[in-house]
Amino acid sequence: MPKLYFRLAVLLLLMTSCASSKKAKFDDYIFKTKSEKQAYINSYDKALKLWNIPYTEENITTTYGTAHVIIAGPKNGKDLVLLHGMDASSTMWYPNIKPLAKNHRIYAIDFMMEPGKSTLSSKSLSSEDIVILYNEIFDHYKLKKFDIAGASRGGWIATLLATQKGNSIDKIVLLSPAQTFKFIDKVGKTTSALMLKLFPSEKKFGKTLNTFSTHSEKISPVYKRQFYLANKYAKSNSSMLKMHPFSDDELKSINNPVLVLIGDHDVINSEESLERANKYLIKGKTQTIKDAGHFLSIDQSKIVNDAMINFLE
Repeated sequence: MPKLYFRLAVLLLLMTSCASSKKAKFDDYIFKTKSEKQAYINSYDKALKLWNIPYTEENITTTYGTAHVIIAGPKNGKDLVLLHGMDASSTMWYPNIKPLAKNHRIYAIDFMMEPGKSTLSSKSLSSEDIVILYNEIFDHYKLKKFDIAGASRGGWIATLLATQKGNSIDKIVLLSPAQTFKFIDKVGKTTSALMLKLFPSEKKFGKTLNTFSTHSEKISPVYKRQFYLANKYAKSNSSMLKMHPFSDDELKSINNPVLVLIGDHDVINSEESLERANKYLIKGKTQTIKDAGHFLSIDQSKIVNDAMINFLE
């Protein structure tokens, strides 16, 4: 593990332990107070309207808490599970959802350990817990031979699920999956996100967006507000430190068709990520998206949408 990454990991652990030592004002894994959670949920609801297609929201009871799932698309369409990026929630798919939902039945799931509408009622989830959690959701909806698309941490989770024997996944799309093929590529540049967590401000938020996106001006102000509140109000946790790149054997165990997309200005992945994907994914296909950062699904939504649709259909 790079020395700088190790230092950031230690800082995050200290930050988390300090936060947990304070007396909790509100019994919630993510949010500190009830009013802050409500402010975030209000911003979530406004951002979800950016989908601009018919959808329904459902809450599923699981072993670990309540999973919030947004469902859209034709009932007879092929099932497609969407796993969002870190702190982004399922609303992040607003630039992509219309073409994806044209022929697919969408199930967008909020991750329990991040800001969203899912609620965690247990301890922090291990990798084994995450597998159990998502399989409970898949079983609830009787999903078989379904496609899955994951961005950033969502891509890591999708890969984790694909390494499990007997999984029901068909095709997989990974949008700059974090910590999946290698550790963070440009750790120094990503410190802006950590500083935003430590000392949230509009200025630091803008700097973080410019670090992760080549076209932050394309991001809807409504979604920016939700994303900012996620960083401002959510408690820090060390779950990111449990995400390690998958081994050669784990990657080779994935027999599914996999499409890996990264931006040419990505601070999380690089060409080395794609080289490892090409080397170890048996049915892997990779593509670099020009003039795009880590938020490639927003930076170059048309190109990314076309690539996903062509691959999935």
